[in-house]
Amino acid sequence: MKRFSLVFAVFALLLGSFGVSAQLKVPALEIKERTLNNGMRVVTHRDTTSPTVSIHVWYDVGGKNDPPGRSGFAHMFEHMMFKATKNMPNEKMDRLTEDVGGFNNASTWPDFTNYYQVVPSNHLEPILWAEADRMVNLNVDEASFSSERDVVKEEYRQGVLANPYGLFFEMLDSRSFQKHPYRRGVIGNLEELDAATREDAEKFYRAFYRPDNAVLIVVGDFDQKQLDGWTDKYFGSIKRPESAIPRVTIEEPEWTTERRYNETGPIVPFPAVGITYLAPPSRHADVPALRTAQNILSGGQSSRLYRELVRNQKIAQEASFQADIRVDKGLLQFIGIASEVGTAERIERSLLAEIKKMQDTPVSAAELEKAKNQLVSRAIRARETNDGKAIAIEQAVAYHGDPLAVNREVERLQAVTIADVQRVMRQYFKDNRVVIYYLQGGGTEDEDNEN
Repeated sequence: MKRFSLVFAVFALLLGSFGVSAQLKVPALEIKERTLNNGMRVVTHRDTTSPTVSIHVWYDVGGKNDPPGRSGFAHMFEHMMFKATKNMPNEKMDRLTEDVGGFNNASTWPDFTNYYQVVPSNHLEPILWAEADRMVNLNVDEASFSSERDVVKEEYRQGVLANPYGLFFEMLDSRSFQKHPYRRGVIGNLEELDAATREDAEKFYRAFYRPDNAVLIVVGDFDQKQLDGWTDKYFGSIKRPESAIPRVTIEEPEWTTERRYNETGPIVPFPAVGITYLAPPSRHADVPALRTAQNILSGGQSSRLYRELVRNQKIAQEASFQADIRVDKGLLQFIGIASEVGTAERIERSLLAEIKKMQDTPVSAAELEKAKNQLVSRAIRARETNDGKAIAIEQAVAYHGDPLAVNREVERLQAVTIADVQRVMRQYFKDNRVVIYYLQGGGTEDEDNEN
């Protein structure tokens, strides 16, 4: 690890001294991929720098795959995957990881769900066995279903209802998307979670948790031949279901006009404004330029939005832009939360003014270099650990369908030009936007939830 850190320190020094214009070459990750007879893809990268191994099991199912009327189902099932199987008691994954000095977790995204562990490399085999076991042998019983549904409902209460701006951030999806199931979000809502049944959960499990809908990613200190043998032993024996995997076929239509929403909440200390535009899908060639524009607009306290709305005008306590890129068309979203002297109207005008500046006048060479330095150095830092490399590979699988795309990320970022940034600002930020005002409203929290 010390040797790698030294190499990274030298890289960071060079990056800061000469900028990305030097087109520094980042060593490619040596990735091996194979597909088992049952359709499961196995992606590996061997790195013996530290005696650890990171294991990710990625499933091609996320919030967008929730059944109609059952929003939050993918997220709820992420919780259920930590319950008992035919061969393991509840919370066994914690014992297999935490008791040997490692960790485990999972997350649900709009496009996928992932389960991951980091353990000493001599504990790799038990993790592979456990992941294969819960892929096919999970006990989807009433007790586990009810308990995890209650957990997710409480997460919704704390993260959405109790948070002054929780509903506002949820509305960015629900008000922006017109048809695509992204509009339902990931966490779900109380009414649809209450309506779900154990039978719904069993059906969801059988539909999506299967080898031909999964990718196993292993990064770290392992013997390739031994790993292949364990993979064949534990995962290769799982049968591939004959049924087809349900896929989302609904496409978000192009937005043609501006849509405006005035929303209220019971605990809104200061007005909030959201302005969203439709983003291209993750495999689109414009994504690196949009990510660069994001950093110019919102990459820290020296960025354009913070400098103008927070520091100079003092009308906002928070001003940001995010290119929320997803497998299908995502969102390009501007967010402003007012200060004591700010109003929703002033924040909207100022956000739109900053967009127009970048459309009318090319960004400076210094701004471009700084933004690209931030993105490239972040990508390199993320790969400093075995788990960081596994995450980067997983993101390449999720958003490009190709683990080798991880080796093209830095090159694509370095290729962005001033003209590219101005072009995407003109192309994607037009009048066909969604504007959301979120203001203080009357009534109790319960009344607002009912509405």
